[in-house]
Amino acid sequence: MIATTAFTLAGIATRFGLELHGDADREIHGVATLSTAGPHDIGFLANSRYRGQLATTAAAAVILRREDAIDGGPAALVTRDPYVAFAQVAALFERTPATTPGIHASAVVAASARVDPGACVGAQCVIEEGAVVEAGAILGAHCIVGRNCTVGAHSRLVARVTLVADVTLGRRVLIHPGAVLGADGFGLAFDRDHWIKVPQLGGVRIGDDCEIGANTTIDRGALDDTVLAEDVRLDNQIQIAHNVTIGAHTAIAGCAAVAGSTHIGSYCLIGGSAGIIGHLTIADRVTITAMSLVTHSIREPGEYSSGMPVQESRRWRRNAARFRHLDELARRIADTDKGNPQ
Repeated sequence: MIATTAFTLAGIATRFGLELHGDADREIHGVATLSTAGPHDIGFLANSRYRGQLATTAAAAVILRREDAIDGGPAALVTRDPYVAFAQVAALFERTPATTPGIHASAVVAASARVDPGACVGAQCVIEEGAVVEAGAILGAHCIVGRNCTVGAHSRLVARVTLVADVTLGRRVLIHPGAVLGADGFGLAFDRDHWIKVPQLGGVRIGDDCEIGANTTIDRGALDDTVLAEDVRLDNQIQIAHNVTIGAHTAIAGCAAVAGSTHIGSYCLIGGSAGIIGHLTIADRVTITAMSLVTHSIREPGEYSSGMPVQESRRWRRNAARFRHLDELARRIADTDKGNPQ
């Protein structure tokens, strides 16, 4: 990756508090993986399984742990957490599109809406009655900011993002294309022979520094708001139902779903395609592995799993057949224990 700006290894090490071993004056123009890096790139080694690539990489320098360094290898930037350090260094070379404050001629802005002069509103955007777009906010093409929504300062809606109604974004929120915030939750009451829709009267509140992935949906609350605290990170195609609350610094991977009125604590990690049913409480610092189904509250920190890892099909079919007889087997064992006490 070639950048127009170069940084010396000494400058990078000083900026991010890294321990430098090698040519302090070597210029770095970009970042890359160990296998694809060139002589002006910096790479990283966060997984020791790839340590063998240090001997063959063409990278000018590598960010790594002290125990992974090798003699005769590229220059090293030593740190406790190479992945975090690499994220910080990579940001030096990130290319963000230039924007100019103002409202595109094709945008539609309601008379009662307020758009800060320092905001950028892109082509074909719609800003409805009572909406607010604060200073430094960026709305990409075809975004909709609905009734009484607020886009916080320096937040960015990349493109085709829809804030339906009563959605409040904090500062520096990043929302990727296709996300929908503030649509009605799935509230229904069954009356004899038909469904009655329960009005959804709450909103959505998103804290500072959150990130919401492409095509993710966050429903408005039925009465109270659906809430994401600061620095929550949601991947693509996630469903967050009405009145869910998610604590600060929690991250959820793609295709997960959280049913209504569940409370998820802070610093949680939820794997891809996990499901959490409604009205549960998940404690702080809980990790739920991919494809798990959570059917009861989790009161203690730790790692939790369910589901069955993939296996050879013939073996899986045998195990599935045996699974149908588990209850019968358990009863037989219990009856045996009653008749033959130890």
